[in-house]
Amino acid sequence: MKGLLLTLATVFILMTSAPAAEAPYRHVVFFKFKDSATPEQVQGIEKAFIELSKKVDTVQAFEWGTNVSPENLNDGFTHCFLVTFADKAGLETYLPHPEHEAFVAKLKPLLDKVCVLDYVAK
Repeated sequence: MKGLLLTLATVFILMTSAPAAEAPYRHVVFFKFKDSATPEQVQGIEKAFIELSKKVDTVQAFEWGTNVSPENLNDGFTHCFLVTFADKAGLETYLPHPEHEAFVAKLKPLLDKVCVLDYVAK
């Protein structure tokens, strides 16, 4: 019985003294495409971003959508992409990654404006 109690106490101490996991690091990107960008080109960027999220190991989650807000406060931004990393180091691996750089090179000629906001989830 003493051995079981000692084992349970040890497990409890290890579980409660382990450092808390960092909150997810979110990378939010908004795009406003040039008026000259065709629907096919925009769809190509959407598909390329989806594929990019699968090519960089530090991406933990990815979602996206187009603006559907009735408030008309989007300042022309039509697309929102949310990329989740375990921590800031994940983003620091992602940004200079060759796949990300190739995506940005494809995106830039079609982009009018971009807004990026990063935050640590609470």
